Amino acid sequence: MIIAVPKEIMEGENRVAIVPDVVSKLIKKGFEVRVEKNAGLKAGFPDEKYLNAGAKIINDVEELYQNANIVLKVQRPIIHPAKGKHELELIGKGKLLISFFYSLHYPDVAKKAADLGVDVISMDAIPRTTLAQRMDALSSQANIAGYKSVILAANYLHKIFPMMMTAAGTISPAKVVIMGAGVAGLSALGTAKRLGAVVEVSDVRPQVKEEVQSLGGKFIEVPTDESMQDASGYAKEQSEEFLRKQKELIFKHITEADIVITTALIPGKKAPILVTEEMVKNMRPGSVILDMAVEFGGNCELSEKGKVVEKYNVTIIGEPNLPSLVPYHASEMYARNLLNLIDYSSKDGNFIHNMDDEIIGGATIVKDGKVVHEKTKALLQN
Repeated sequence: MIIAVPKEIMEGENRVAIVPDVVSKLIKKGFEVRVEKNAGLKAGFPDEKYLNAGAKIINDVEELYQNANIVLKVQRPIIHPAKGKHELELIGKGKLLISFFYSLHYPDVAKKAADLGVDVISMDAIPRTTLAQRMDALSSQANIAGYKSVILAANYLHKIFPMMMTAAGTISPAKVVIMGAGVAGLSALGTAKRLGAVVEVSDVRPQVKEEVQSLGGKFIEVPTDESMQDASGYAKEQSEEFLRKQKELIFKHITEADIVITTALIPGKKAPILVTEEMVKNMRPGSVILDMAVEFGGNCELSEKGKVVEKYNVTIIGEPNLPSLVPYHASEMYARNLLNLIDYSSKDGNFIHNMDDEIIGGATIVKDGKVVHEKTKALLQN
């Protein structure tokens, strides 16, 4: 089978789906790998490295897709600016696309794929099970995003992170509040602690308290009788009453913070508002908010996607694609996730699209001209 790796065309995307090290591993498994010219350049992987690993470099994306069986991408398909056609049209009928797809946010793209006969496995739909852990691209990229969120916020803060005892006096450590203790939040916590900050973490799931404390964070606990996570381990949508209680409790913590990092996402839903305009008004002048959920509506009422804005003397960072700011390692980790997925479901250079398999079936959005992902299908029927 032929695997095609195109250059990412979404604005601000610097990652590449496959890195040279993974190319050689795929070839050993019996696949042929073709890479679009300069596909890995922004991530730090020039064409020469792909050639040395055994890939073929293809100049034109339409030629790249022509004989491909599997297309590996990072971002969901969009209209190709140079070709004037949707990437799904360029890929063509009978091919398998594996990428982040976010069909619960973009169900119409799933319908388009079905109409065009393009099969889709979505990396954001990989089940959160022990067996699927090596393929969990959401977690690998969230890890990178959590790290980068702290570095970026620190760059805008007018203070240093660690406590310093100097001849001129003692400098107090920065205070960081993190909203959400998922993979991104815990990565941010670890990074902020390594830089010397005092870190507080809020999460709707009481069961993450021990993880937060084990990394040196203080847990902001909201008393509740509700179950706050779904069967897959993701945070679920909370009641209005719970959100009201949460906002009251964290108001004091947020308004005393130097940096607030928000990470709360609910699959298929608009991100919940955790930081209100009133909270921002009461924050210290010069403090920083970084909204990691800005791509899906944002956790801060005042954040703007793709912009750094200043409101009430508070800097609010709305960077929608933090992993893309660390493209070398983000690409490496994503490529390994893809390799593990392909390795799991292939034999002698052939990918076996087994819909009865828990991982492959669970992550498949479109198969044989039909939207088969139940939640996506339900959105399209409503």
